Amino acid sequence: MPDIHIHRDHQLGFKEARKIAFSWAEKAEEKFDMECTYEEGDTEDTLTFSRSGVKGTLLVDAHQFEMKAQLGFLFGAFKDRIESEIGEQLDALLNAPHPAAKKAASTSAAKKKDKPDKAEKAADSEPKKAAAKPAPKAKKA
Repeated sequence: MPDIHIHRDHQLGFKEARKIAFSWAEKAEEKFDMECTYEEGDTEDTLTFSRSGVKGTLLVDAHQFEMKAQLGFLFGAFKDRIESEIGEQLDALLNAPHPAAKKAASTSAAKKKDKPDKAEKAADSEPKKAAAKPAPKAKKA
């Protein structure tokens, strides 16, 4: 049985969820000296992380994140604090503005209207700039 179990539902879709998982892996590597391995799947990705005293997985799909981790003896004493901090980090990443989520929200709002106004038409006709995607530090298996 895992010492830490964190579950978060989301509405970001698989592509955005994958980006968040990569971002979390980068932070875990930098801040906690974790070894992270990211395995991409068709419907679910698995991020495996470990370091002395901690090992676990983060399962990512189009609707949820599920983290399970086992803590060694020394880290077990700080279980509540570790679980709280990881949960807060994941919540911060999930609640950050996401371009795809904004686009989906604006698209559904435009569909509800009979006719889009001039500002919406102008925004839709402007060329979209592609954001540079930083290379994740997490290793792909």
